[in-house]
Amino acid sequence: MNAENFRDAVNELAREFRDAHKLPAAQQLGVVVPDVERASATLEAQGIGPFFITHISPVLWRERAEERKIRGKLALAYHHGYELELLEPAEGSDFYGRSLDSEGRMLVQHLGMLVEDADACAERLNASAIETWVRGRLKTGPLEVDFAYMDTVEEAGIIVEFISWRLYGRLFKPPATILKVAGLLQKWTGKRLIAV
Repeated sequence: MNAENFRDAVNELAREFRDAHKLPAAQQLGVVVPDVERASATLEAQGIGPFFITHISPVLWRERAEERKIRGKLALAYHHGYELELLEPAEGSDFYGRSLDSEGRMLVQHLGMLVEDADACAERLNASAIETWVRGRLKTGPLEVDFAYMDTVEEAGIIVEFISWRLYGRLFKPPATILKVAGLLQKWTGKRLIAV
């Protein structure tokens, strides 16, 4: 699929819902896969990536108002200006696992939007009777990522995620080059999985 067709397809996801709630443009596609490393290799062989692959253990994972400890794997890369996030089912939650395809295909689970304040955006949808499914936070060194997955499948046809990246407390959008270099270094060293 060429860049223009890819961008058009992404822009059409949940368009009516996003317009109705005055949400920002999509920046990320969250794709659930049975095996992050295998899916990354498959996509890299098709010219997508390279992917930066990591273990994650969020410092906060509140699912349906219940605090949980989870651990999982994800991979990040950019494709035609969009961040692709590959996720496999995590230990401690079935949030990603419930979106796993029975035949092992890659499925788009959520549409991510970069925002200044994930909580404020979630509260705006909460006021429209849309619940926050998961509220989470990743933290490593000076980097902190707040996110909120919203229960929008019925209204939007897909889960909507609000994402706020901060570096030393300042709003930050990770440049595609950082992920590309990190992915290339992983491939070069042969160490494809790093814990953060």
